Amino acid sequence: MGAKKKDPNAVALGSKGGKARAASRSASELSKIGKKGAQARYDGLSKAERSELARKAVMSRWGKTARKGER
Repeated sequence: MGAKKKDPNAVALGSKGGKARAASRSASELSKIGKKGAQARYDGLSKAERSELARKAVMSRWGKTARKGER
């Protein structure tokens, strides 16, 4: 079965509403919303996936590349 295509008009309208809602929120409110999303994502990952995600974040933060065998 092929994937259903989204109605471009509905997508544009939803995006417009989301941007307007975000513009009316304070930075602390947006932060709280983002933290909820991050926690939901974290809860859905396995221990190995969380570890890999953390490793990539550290490598990105410190500007280092993984050496062979460190993966």
